[in-house]
Amino acid sequence: MSRRGMRGPSADRLRRLRWWLTVLFTATNTVALIVLAPVIIILDADRADDEIDHNLNVVTQSVLRLVDESRGALVTARLTGDPLTSGCPDFAVMPGNSSDFTPQFSTRGCTRIDQQLLVGITAEAVRNGSPVSQDRRAVNGHAIRLAAEPFKDSSERYIGAVVAWEDTEAEAHRHRQLTIAVLAVCAVLIGAAALVGYWLSGRAIRPAMAALEQQETLLAETAHDLRTPVAALRALAETAARDPEQRAELLPRTVRLAGRMGDIIDGLLVRARLAAGVEHLAMQPVWLDQLVAGVVEDMPTEGARFSLVTAPTMVRADPTLLQRAIGNVLGNAMRHGRAPDADQAIITVTVADGRVTVADQGPGIDPEVGADLFEPYTTGGASTGLGLSIVRWVVLAHGGDLKVYNADEGGAIFEIQLPTVQ
Repeated sequence: MSRRGMRGPSADRLRRLRWWLTVLFTATNTVALIVLAPVIIILDADRADDEIDHNLNVVTQSVLRLVDESRGALVTARLTGDPLTSGCPDFAVMPGNSSDFTPQFSTRGCTRIDQQLLVGITAEAVRNGSPVSQDRRAVNGHAIRLAAEPFKDSSERYIGAVVAWEDTEAEAHRHRQLTIAVLAVCAVLIGAAALVGYWLSGRAIRPAMAALEQQETLLAETAHDLRTPVAALRALAETAARDPEQRAELLPRTVRLAGRMGDIIDGLLVRARLAAGVEHLAMQPVWLDQLVAGVVEDMPTEGARFSLVTAPTMVRADPTLLQRAIGNVLGNAMRHGRAPDADQAIITVTVADGRVTVADQGPGIDPEVGADLFEPYTTGGASTGLGLSIVRWVVLAHGGDLKVYNADEGGAIFEIQLPTVQ
């Protein structure tokens, strides 16, 4: 069963949670970008304004040092040979009243403007006695900025101003391009945030989805595995109830079937606990040879004969889980390790150097099943198919290795290798 095929209220709630997490992540990043984008745009605009104002201020201050007032007359002779006159930005020395002196203009003529603009900003600067800046339009329609710096005569009366102006159309175009780029980048980042949020939310709820899937799988497979033995148990009980003469024959079969059901339930519960991560390892030093000998001794001898060869070897393991893993391997050998013409399975168990080898004389491992032998519910016989998957989990959890192969003379060999304790 895949996650895509999961149905039910719990799965729907998890899917809605994923979308809510995606929306929350995207909204958070969107708010951050909405705050950040205007800050970038405003800072760039302020930087551009400061740069233009600085350029105009350099011109007005420099020209003021070249202008002098002597005995009621304005001296501008030093302007003629100065590089400022033939450079940009443009400037003009304007009188407060047209009768005070004749206006003087720079010769470069970078940006043509209406002279009335110069008169108006000069009058305002002289009237206020302080620098003035304005944004206006040039003759060609381009945006320009003007800056006026007033100056005084010998009687401390403001009589005129130095006015400088610069075309700001190129800077405004650059700022518009930056604004468009910032907005485009924000749109891309919001889209990327949505995709990343969807991916991250998927990873966040993946454990819950996996647990839900495992729960649904466990319920479905439990019902599937118990359906047959429960039906058989009911049939045996009904037959025994109708025919007392068959009770002596049916009761042992009933007991064996009940035992099989117990094994199925036990295996399913252990698998569920392992999958949910609630089965923890209680690690401690363990004599592997003694543990295996105890498991062999507790195995039922009916239908099987064990041969045990051991050498002292100590490993660090959870004895309870390791006993279950060894028992599952031995149980598998008892079920499938009998030769076709033999009355019982002959199983050889060897323990040495942290390795447990279980060899039988059965038909061996089917090559078509061998690759998936340790997957849950993969089996070649009448078992539940859980035992070997539990064996693999236990061995891997102990940092060990598990191998299975066919012997040259026939039969399967299971080999468990665990790290030893020096």
